[in-house]
Amino acid sequence: MAVPAVDEQVREIAAYPGRPPVRVTRGRAAPFGWWPAVCIALVALVDRIEYNLLAGALPAIQREFGFDDGAAGAIATAGAIAAVLLLLPAGRLADTGRRTWTVAAVVAVWALLTLGTGLAGSYAMLFGVRVLLGAAGQLYNPPSSSLLGDLYPGPSRARAYGLERAAYFAGLPIGVIAGGALAKAYDWRTGFFLVAIPGAVIAVLMLTVREPVRGVGDRLSAWYADPAPETAAASQPAGGAAPPVAGSAVAVDTGPAIPAEVAVPGKGAAGLAGLAAQVRELWGIRTLRSVVSGLSILFFGLGGLFFWMPSFYQREFGLDEAASAAVGGGAGLVGILAGIGLGSWLGDRGHGRRPGWRVRLGGWSLLFGTVALAGAVAVGPFVPQVVCFGLANVGFAGAIANLTAANADVVAASRRGLGFAVLQSVITLGGALGPWLIGEASDATGSLRLAYAVVIAPLVIGSLIVLRAWRGYDADAAAALSPRDTPS
Repeated sequence: MAVPAVDEQVREIAAYPGRPPVRVTRGRAAPFGWWPAVCIALVALVDRIEYNLLAGALPAIQREFGFDDGAAGAIATAGAIAAVLLLLPAGRLADTGRRTWTVAAVVAVWALLTLGTGLAGSYAMLFGVRVLLGAAGQLYNPPSSSLLGDLYPGPSRARAYGLERAAYFAGLPIGVIAGGALAKAYDWRTGFFLVAIPGAVIAVLMLTVREPVRGVGDRLSAWYADPAPETAAASQPAGGAAPPVAGSAVAVDTGPAIPAEVAVPGKGAAGLAGLAAQVRELWGIRTLRSVVSGLSILFFGLGGLFFWMPSFYQREFGLDEAASAAVGGGAGLVGILAGIGLGSWLGDRGHGRRPGWRVRLGGWSLLFGTVALAGAVAVGPFVPQVVCFGLANVGFAGAIANLTAANADVVAASRRGLGFAVLQSVITLGGALGPWLIGEASDATGSLRLAYAVVIAPLVIGSLIVLRAWRGYDADAAAALSPRDTPS
């Protein structure tokens, strides 16, 4: 009996452990659907909404508990430090454990802790609860970012990570607006009680996402770029090709089994020493270093901006809590959504066509946002100031979408969880220092406008760091797919 011809435009991929292969069409942006990206985006959205309820309600909280701006900024910084201490172990778990269950468990714990903020009766209790929440709130990032890298091939990664980052940053202004509005209409505690409900629901939704085979997104990236039959043969596991599915006219790619020394990071090394060795190896990737440095400085600026923006509009322009939160949050939301949408589209459109495109686009977007932010600090009249603030968010959001996708491109699938843990550790610390330093500068100068100026110079430096790294991106991305790092 004649063997049916192989259609090189369609293959069956072993995408989920213990499940039948999934038929994939070459070039499809979301070969396993957009639902996993939507669920992860919802996690990011509700996390940031809750986090920024505090910023929107901050004036009311300060009046009740009587603490100054330095003490207010210290809340965010302490929570971030607690997160940094846990992120590297979380990254290691993301490379070895079931990532979907890990994310669901983190969100469930976070939802319970959220209620504690609304029950706080003193600054000390508020501080302690927010430290715990700061730690819990960031632990979803390494496993969820690793999942996105496996479920979405390189040509669509800017959109996948852009969706998560859009939700993450949209949560900032939404939380600010909701915190201010609820504090004025009811009580500052109301928002924290309400947001725990969707948190619990989203934890359940994450359990509907299937755990993919590690590295499947990278195998699809290689196939999309080179559909030749020898590529398919090379991707088969040692010991022979996978048997064809009965009645199928498509190739079957079961994908290689991941060796133990690749699938389990640090095997044979003792505890923290093994983890430190893995981090040092990751830090040797030039593009990763530049992306981490640039994004950490960017988050330093954004963290301070959003934390203090409602207070800025209240003090500079005499707006009440709800109006100041609505103006700052609204301008930020529009800018973030526009920047993520445009940046993701441009990033995927030029990916693979122009050398170092994602890194170059990310660097120029960051520089554009910095210039617009300088305008927002310098301009006095209300309307131009708001426009400049919105444009700053357009640039920053475009940079974030592309640099996050670049981070996934240059780290091998077997180490991607730890790679994102390194990224999230540094940017979390950077984002937390912003509120504290701006708060201290505000206390020292008596002006939030002058205090905002402290973030301009670091953002310029971050832009230059990123722009210098684009030449090494393509080599680093190719090395992430090399036989040394990729199961064979």
